[in-house]
Amino acid sequence: MKFPAWMLATAALTAPLTAHAASGTEIAAGNTLLSLNAEGRSTRTPDLASFSSGVTTQGKTAGAAMSANSAAMNQVIAALKSAGIADRDIQTSNISLNPLYEDISRRPNPQSDTRPARIIGYAATNTVQIRCRDLANMGRVIDALVTAGANEVNGPNFGLDKPDVALDEARISAMKALRSRADLYAKAAGLRVLRFISINESGGYEQPRPMMAMARMAMADSAAPTPVAAGEVSMNINLSAQIELAP
Repeated sequence: MKFPAWMLATAALTAPLTAHAASGTEIAAGNTLLSLNAEGRSTRTPDLASFSSGVTTQGKTAGAAMSANSAAMNQVIAALKSAGIADRDIQTSNISLNPLYEDISRRPNPQSDTRPARIIGYAATNTVQIRCRDLANMGRVIDALVTAGANEVNGPNFGLDKPDVALDEARISAMKALRSRADLYAKAAGLRVLRFISINESGGYEQPRPMMAMARMAMADSAAPTPVAAGEVSMNINLSAQIELAP
């Protein structure tokens, strides 16, 4: 497996004088404070995907809408479990119930009819967040959802179940970039790297977020599962450092 890294750095030099680093540590008189930013990156093939799916139903009354929604959502959750999704990877993320109003523009005299819009029904929605750990089976999971009655599918976001090793690679890459650039600036200025005064980290995932097409609504007509391309995910770590240079 290849783990390419791209390393970027910017630098700023302060004039030789007695100065204070961000941490409050003094640098010696005559020394120079160098500020650097560097980036380290490592890539992986994702082994985890999260997406949301749910059901929206309508009814003449709030109770009818919620009852229909509950029945449909129970089927969707059962389909997820049958497709191999564990209980811990299914989490309710949204339940909503909203009134539906008449379209007053369709009244016989909409301009003169000032009556408020009537409630003509209710829409109920239940959405779950799903984590799929078998990406090869993800298309079939989506198809099973739609067959069971899901009419909303959104995502996915790809990632790693255990990202620590990849993040550490990115950290090492960024640190090497910092040291290399510090040596370069020091040599160009006729100085030497004395010490790193402070190092600060930021970053994490940097990944594409492709939109997943709505799963097909008539699965019985096709045996091919919904296509899902996982691509790669990138771990991106940014380091900023203050470095003391000496003659």
